[in-house]
Amino acid sequence: MTLLKPSSRRALSAIALTTLTLSLAACKNDTASTATTDTTSDSSSSVEPTGVLVIQESADVPTLDPGTTYDTASGQVVENLYETLVTYKGNSLSELKPLLATEWQEDNGGTGYRFTLRDGVKFHTGNPFECKDAEYTFRRNLVTNTSDSGNWFLSESLLGTQSNANDDKGVTWAKITDAVKCDGQTLVFKLPKADPAFLAKLAYIGQGIVDSEHAKKIGEWDGTEATWKAAVGKDITGSPLSQDPSGTGAYKLLDKTATAVTATAFPDYWGQKPSIKDVILQKIPEQAARLQAFEKGDADIVETGGRSIIEAQLTDKPGIAILDDLPSTSAFGISMNQKISGKGAIGSGKLDGQGIPANFFSDADVRRGFVAAFNTPQYIEDVQKGKGEALNFLLPETFPGYDPSIEAAAYDIDAATEYFKKAWDGQVWSKGFTVNVSYRAGAAAAQTGMEILKKNIETINPKFRVNIVAKEWSQIIKGSNQGSEAMVMTGWAPDYADADNFVYTFYDSKGYYNPRINAKDEQIDTWIGEARSITDTDKRNVLYADIAKRAIDQAWYINMPNQPGVLAYRDNLKGISLETFNPMLSFTTGTYWKDLSKS
Repeated sequence: MTLLKPSSRRALSAIALTTLTLSLAACKNDTASTATTDTTSDSSSSVEPTGVLVIQESADVPTLDPGTTYDTASGQVVENLYETLVTYKGNSLSELKPLLATEWQEDNGGTGYRFTLRDGVKFHTGNPFECKDAEYTFRRNLVTNTSDSGNWFLSESLLGTQSNANDDKGVTWAKITDAVKCDGQTLVFKLPKADPAFLAKLAYIGQGIVDSEHAKKIGEWDGTEATWKAAVGKDITGSPLSQDPSGTGAYKLLDKTATAVTATAFPDYWGQKPSIKDVILQKIPEQAARLQAFEKGDADIVETGGRSIIEAQLTDKPGIAILDDLPSTSAFGISMNQKISGKGAIGSGKLDGQGIPANFFSDADVRRGFVAAFNTPQYIEDVQKGKGEALNFLLPETFPGYDPSIEAAAYDIDAATEYFKKAWDGQVWSKGFTVNVSYRAGAAAAQTGMEILKKNIETINPKFRVNIVAKEWSQIIKGSNQGSEAMVMTGWAPDYADADNFVYTFYDSKGYYNPRINAKDEQIDTWIGEARSITDTDKRNVLYADIAKRAIDQAWYINMPNQPGVLAYRDNLKGISLETFNPMLSFTTGTYWKDLSKS
């Protein structure tokens, strides 16, 4: 997902991790693998939940329907109202554990899965959780699939296409029902080909299991062949299920207004009872008001505004705890477009000092010169207050598939000078250029990054000019997708934990971001295709290391350093630590609400 702001998941676009073939609770051989049965169910605790958790943020909550949840503001609520078949184990990105499933088998080389489902689970309505609910959930997600939800990657796994039946006529009712069905109380998936990221995709809260009887009763799709076509691609953001959710999660909805969401502990929850009774999320647009409430203790967690605010205003304040060096799971880079469309970014369109030709960045030495001219250590110091390290690849260093032994591209003005002298047979050096680069208006980090680049490029040769242009995010997205931006800061955050979601997105010639670079390398495409079709983790990691090395040489992006996170919270809130923080969860603490307590 394209990165826009902390509360936006698909305002970015997509991700992945390397396989989760899983050291999870599963073993694998050529015919089948079975996950260890989970034994964490414990609803016998006699301790009743007490107290209130208060969270204040600037964003609203667009939907409570898991079928279209694709932003973190919605996800942090939905992941506590609903549950998936599997979830992440502790703070691991590579290990999964059972949740609504108790065990599973992988069949036929990864093209089939059988999930044994948990008994004794109730939805918030009191309806029992059964296989039919899981079957309905996944079929509904395939039917209503749109690019505004995360169901495109589920559809890619189960139907072989990211599109719904309106956009791909190969999607039929028969294919949908064959892809997911119940065999008694066992849920069966059938994939057209092996997908090493499939289990990770099932951990995404968009695949939270809904109460099918309740959904149909309140006016959702009835789950039948007779009506499926009318539901294809339907906008379900404000659906009846969004207004009246029923999941199996530890919390159930009490109320949702334009300014607040209130949930309470579900007394019939199948697992360990939550310690905190009620959770209130308040929309408070004014940062000063949020910070004031936080310092007074009227809110337990607030959207602070980031590291600079935390360090300047909250560090060492009584009652406030700081958790730093949280794992980074996003990747940012400055793209260099090898086939720029339109005239807005290229000036004269020639190598005459007044512009650049549309294919200016098709010369690898131009790209290498820009990469070598970017002062990563300065960016880390100025923007990230000394936190973070250079990345050798646009893949978070926390993800399997990232090889830290590969040396990242270095800041080297002398090397940059030599690259520019060779570029375009010496014409770049003798004639100079003027290039327009864009960043999102109001994005201070992106602006600083572009300013660092501008200063260094223009220092190399007085004939080199870099014009920095602030644009609205919608303009940048549109221009980037049309290929009309010469250079732009690009970011991606994960939807599910597999390296492919980043690597395919950034580097494949069919990837989401290819219009920003218009590049194609047959070897990289081949390696990516192989890595996304096998389930052997070690082999995939070798392929990703090969891709990273070749990508450094190709220099399609200027890689931004990783960005360790930081969290401020009231110190009477327990259950928050590096050991419990999982960045794949939407909630800011990296935990479920049920795992927190207050002293």
